[in-house]
Amino acid sequence: MALPQVAIVGRPNVGKSTLFNRLLRQRRAVVEEVPGTTRDRIYGVVDWNGLRFGLFDTGGLLTDEEIARSSERELLEATKAQAEMAVREADVIVFVVDAAAGPTAGDWEVAEFLRRTDKPIVLAANKAESRERELNALQFYEFGLGEPIPISALHGKGIPDLLEAIAERLPRREAVETLEPEAPKIALVGRPNVGKSALLNAILGQPRQIVSPIPGTTRDTVDTELVWKGQPIVLIDTAGIRRPGRIERGIERYSVLRAERAIERADVAVLVLDATEPFTHQDQAIAGRVIDAKKGIVVAVNKWDLFEQMEGAREAFEEDAHAVFHFMPWAPLVFVSALTGKNVEQVVDLALVVVAERSRRIPTAELNQLLREAIAHHPPPTKPGKWVKFYYVTQAAVNPPTFVFFCNRPQLVHFSYKRYLENRIRERYGFLGTPIELVFRARERSAPAWKRGESSRQ
Repeated sequence: MALPQVAIVGRPNVGKSTLFNRLLRQRRAVVEEVPGTTRDRIYGVVDWNGLRFGLFDTGGLLTDEEIARSSERELLEATKAQAEMAVREADVIVFVVDAAAGPTAGDWEVAEFLRRTDKPIVLAANKAESRERELNALQFYEFGLGEPIPISALHGKGIPDLLEAIAERLPRREAVETLEPEAPKIALVGRPNVGKSALLNAILGQPRQIVSPIPGTTRDTVDTELVWKGQPIVLIDTAGIRRPGRIERGIERYSVLRAERAIERADVAVLVLDATEPFTHQDQAIAGRVIDAKKGIVVAVNKWDLFEQMEGAREAFEEDAHAVFHFMPWAPLVFVSALTGKNVEQVVDLALVVVAERSRRIPTAELNQLLREAIAHHPPPTKPGKWVKFYYVTQAAVNPPTFVFFCNRPQLVHFSYKRYLENRIRERYGFLGTPIELVFRARERSAPAWKRGESSRQ
């Protein structure tokens, strides 16, 4: 990355995610008073006084002894590996400690690990809301990592001093942003444990996200910026979305809310399915949320390596998928294996095709020629004294493509005829993977040109 990078590390529950949100000035990381809430690396860009740098939030670093005693040993080891990877990629490390608790054995172990990295370290003593806790922060001088900066991530206290310290330690390089602000956003969505994080890792070619058979491993929405075949993009990994009745209170509820918000800010959602499991109503519901948000969609069938040798399996799956997702027959379907990497490139390639389709504009003259042909082939249904006459059509917007039809009685246009017009548009122009919106408006027929000219001369 062209931007200098900063990693926030420390013990669990010292306020790393709260500080991450404070520095980004937005609620990007899930914050709960539960140790281990953050598991993956979460990334954002900080813009402060003309200085821009990338910022990683990481999971809490536990001691080897604590990990060995835990029932989630494998998951905690993966969390630690993610934090260590963020440290290796960072130019500056912000070591967050708890001023209320004072130095702990775990803090000492983290300090020893960071000292071996030989990288600039900023020591942030968080939760120093009171004068007493500010004095407690002085105890962290013992680590030999420089002056501890007392802060309160929750209240914003000491944040300017912290940013100044970070700025002093950042390498002096040309801060050129590698991605344009308009980089397409592609969200990976689906039920828990269908392989969204594994698919992201396969696309990136590195273990960017923790992958585990435990449902609910991913809790935050995680943005990953990259350049794909010359095209800047943002991949968004999300938490699995369960049925509303099965969503637990607390962390999971916020995680699901963030996944839904990720759909709102994405251009295209990749709905990840598990080929080894039957379709569910929840798969339909998630697809419905994407369509309701008017976003593009690609359906990725993961774990297909287990079926690709079975004769007729693909055709049977496609037939079932078209029946289940009958409300979006225009959505592309791609069969992938995050484990072997097969066809994972097609997921991003298709998503970028959908992004382009969402931005297409059709000339008004072509649209009206299509409308005349459609009416000639199949006129709108009429009743005695209640006929529908179309005047013209124009494309009013993109993202999603929106077409406005002007007619004398829009309220009489039957939904079946609206579907017919949409199908005619898609037959000619495609709009692969994206909803299109048809709007019908009343308009009095304009006066003849000679009459309009006569009026203007008067």
